[in-house]
Amino acid sequence: MSSTRFVIIAAVIALVVAAGVYLLRPGAPPPPPAASEPSPAPPTAPKGPQYPVAPQASAPLPPLAASDPTLIEALGRLLGADAVSALIVPQDLIRNIVATVDNLPRDHFARRLSPLRSASGLLKVTGADDKLAIAPGNSGRYGAFVAAFTHADPAGVVALYTRLYPLFQQAYIELGYPNGYFNDRLIEAVDNLLEAPEPKGPLKLVAPHVLYEFADPDLEAASAGQKTLVRMGAENEAKVKARLREYRALLATSPTAR
Repeated sequence: MSSTRFVIIAAVIALVVAAGVYLLRPGAPPPPPAASEPSPAPPTAPKGPQYPVAPQASAPLPPLAASDPTLIEALGRLLGADAVSALIVPQDLIRNIVATVDNLPRDHFARRLSPLRSASGLLKVTGADDKLAIAPGNSGRYGAFVAAFTHADPAGVVALYTRLYPLFQQAYIELGYPNGYFNDRLIEAVDNLLEAPEPKGPLKLVAPHVLYEFADPDLEAASAGQKTLVRMGAENEAKVKARLREYRALLATSPTAR
């Protein structure tokens, strides 16, 4: 299988940027972290991955626990050292990417596992009571992450993802999926994000407790990843989805694709 069939890992990193950003009131403490919750194991082991990643002949990989320097150095060459320093949390990077991808289609995200730094500043809101809404200027908080996602060089990062894929798979197994395949879960997460709502008009909020919530119950019931895209604003959501569709088409070209 050609390496161009794999999603670029920088795209994955940029994609999950806001998953660790909660709708906090100013000065409110963050909610307690939620651990990733693996789905129940199937009654029988799967025959193999639906979207297999072809093994690559390369130099030996570092141990997963010692892989941060390798990945950070490679990302620095691809994205620039300044961007990596500004956007990425450099500890347990592969494990945190895997846990984040696994959590995106779920109800909650473990903030402490985010591979990215939080977007700058606090959530910008406007109005009050029944007119409380996310301010239009809030979308600017995600500009650097969306730019990294849409402008990363696919060829270089695809090669990096392919070379390091055994470490991602190892982290996925350690997460609690001995019969699972990370590349398959990645595609599931992308599919879920592509189904994110695209609301028109102001994104109205309520504040029943410490945290803001979407006033629309359908939006509030969306997955953690979907709510992330919606919070980023319509223009950013459209840019991310357009790029995701490109990579989804490449990911789904394996012989066993559904």
